[in-house]
Amino acid sequence: MAPKSFTKLIFSLLFTAALYCGAGNVLADENRVEALETRVAELEALVQQLLSAQQQARAPGSVGAEVRAEPVAKDKGAELMAQHHSGEEKIDGKHSFKLGGYVKADLIYSDFSGGSVPGNNAGRDFYIPGTVPIGESAESYLDLHAKESRINLQTRHLLDNGANLEAFLEVDFLLSGQGDERVSNSSSPRLRQAFLTYNNWLFGQTWMTFQNVSALPENLDFVGPSESTIFGRQAMIRYSNGPWQISLENPETTITPFGGGDRIIADDNRVPDMVARYNLNRDWGNFTVAVLARELRYEDAAAGIDDSTGSYGLSLSGKIRFGERDDFRWMASTGRGLGRYIGLNTANGAVLDGDGRLHAIDSTGIFGSYRHFWNKKWRSNLTLGYLSVDNDIELTGEAETSEAMSLHLNLMYSPQPRLDFGIEFLYANREEESGVDGDLNRFQFSAKYAY
Repeated sequence: MAPKSFTKLIFSLLFTAALYCGAGNVLADENRVEALETRVAELEALVQQLLSAQQQARAPGSVGAEVRAEPVAKDKGAELMAQHHSGEEKIDGKHSFKLGGYVKADLIYSDFSGGSVPGNNAGRDFYIPGTVPIGESAESYLDLHAKESRINLQTRHLLDNGANLEAFLEVDFLLSGQGDERVSNSSSPRLRQAFLTYNNWLFGQTWMTFQNVSALPENLDFVGPSESTIFGRQAMIRYSNGPWQISLENPETTITPFGGGDRIIADDNRVPDMVARYNLNRDWGNFTVAVLARELRYEDAAAGIDDSTGSYGLSLSGKIRFGERDDFRWMASTGRGLGRYIGLNTANGAVLDGDGRLHAIDSTGIFGSYRHFWNKKWRSNLTLGYLSVDNDIELTGEAETSEAMSLHLNLMYSPQPRLDFGIEFLYANREEESGVDGDLNRFQFSAKYAY
């Protein structure tokens, strides 16, 4: 064997040893490190033998040493590389990392019958019932944005003790309150979800357990029938076992002042919100029942207020399949003091009376959405939603929302998997206890690619 080829063989073995050292640093546990150290030691010893053989080959009458060393070195290198690739395959089966999300562009034309809506109002980006203005001074707007685009990272690990460990992190760019439409249209990322799961336990921020995400309609609007939807994300500790879920979640109380006025957000709770949920999954679809119990509390030392009251809610939801592709999605929710849990906080959880005591506000919401596939690439969704709020007008006044409803109709086209184009019409109405109301007519075009 020529000296150049012999030197190349030695460098190949040195590379193999370095590869094992790198693997040992990345995937370190006691058993793996010990095995890797043994293999590296074998490689180092073999390299030393080859170097000695090369020196002997340079002496007169010793040319055959390189020839005898070559098959031994190649066989040993091939054996160790095969062991390395086998170990990598096992590791890949135990650990996975996935980057996901989507890019979405929206063109939105909105006509409000009740007056102007500021450009930095999120109600211009998607349907928020409480932001629909009341009155008769119509205003129209055209907005284009890509703020709904999102990025997420998911990791999954099968640990040596047999446990499953997962983590999920997701951001998007809605509700940033930033961006200058004159030049850059910049929007800062916001945290949507950040949680880890260990076997049956979840710790972190994700969708409320009280909400059934699988029942959400397929709308171009970010939420869809938001006035009647249980919707939100918050920090929690959740335990899941089969179809059952039980959670303790971050509490927050929203309050209407005595006689009406700006919302009070009271961060005075002492007890976490508690949710129990049961999920039923069958070939025909799924059904979920969830129960909520929580405390509403407000303290204001300056006003001499320190009071709390109980709140509870019930939500039924599901998806029913029709034929090969069509489905019907629905949700019906009711409760005492639901507040921020329904309608994107269209109504508050409680109202103060003249003595500073809290009274929970009852509300009920229901929506239904039918999805029909015209063929493999074209489909439509028809969605109707309705919210009713039972205000005590002697406490709240007549300027609080009493009813809200919406109708959504869209046509969507998917020329390729994960690529969607669509147009949607939205009509929404919000009415106050006084009887005055405001309408929203909106046309939306969206292009979305999920990766």
